[in-house]
Amino acid sequence: MAKLYRIPDGNQDDAELLKSISEGDESAFERFFVAYRDKLYNYLFRITKSNEIAEELVIDVFLKFWLRREMVAEIEDLDAYLHKMAYNKALDFFRQASRHTELQKLISRQMEITVKDADHVLLEHEYQNILSGAIEKLSPQRKLIFTMSRVDELSHEEIASKLNLSEHTVKNAIVKSLQVLRKHFQNFRIFFF
Repeated sequence: MAKLYRIPDGNQDDAELLKSISEGDESAFERFFVAYRDKLYNYLFRITKSNEIAEELVIDVFLKFWLRREMVAEIEDLDAYLHKMAYNKALDFFRQASRHTELQKLISRQMEITVKDADHVLLEHEYQNILSGAIEKLSPQRKLIFTMSRVDELSHEEIASKLNLSEHTVKNAIVKSLQVLRKHFQNFRIFFF
C-alpha cells in the first residue's frame, strides 16, 4: 500500500498526485516540485557542500522523475525514492568529477569556501559566548554603561544624561569594564580592543 503524505498547498495526497503525474499532468508535477524541491536541495547540499551543484542535481532529479513519470504511480515510499534518486545523482556527479580535473578544482574550491564559512561562524559564535561571559562578570552598573556604550553606541555624554551620572563616572566605568574584559579574554588567548 502506498505511503500517503499531504502535499503542501495541495488537495491531493501523494498517491493521487503521483497518479496525475504518471498521466502527464504538468500542474500536478509543478505542485510536486514545489513541495519537495527544498527538502531535496538540503539533502544534496549536505552531500555536495555546494549551492550550485546541489541546485543542478535537484533539477536533474526532477527531470529524471518527469521522464520516468509512467512508472511513478507505483512508488510506495516517495521520500525514500527521491532520496535514492538524489543520492545516485550525487554519486554519478562525483564519479564524473573524478575524471575531470576542472570539475575537481571547482568542487575543492567550493568545499574550501564552505569550510571557511563554517569556521568563521563557529569562531564568531565562540567569541560572542566569551564576550557574553565576560560582560556578565561586570557589576550591574558597569554592565549597563558598557552595553549602552558598545551595543547601543551612545556617547559618554548621552549615557551620563540618561543615567544621571557625570561623564567622568561613565568614562571610568567603561575603562574599568574594558580592563575586566581584556583580562577575561587573555585567559582565552584572544586579543580584545
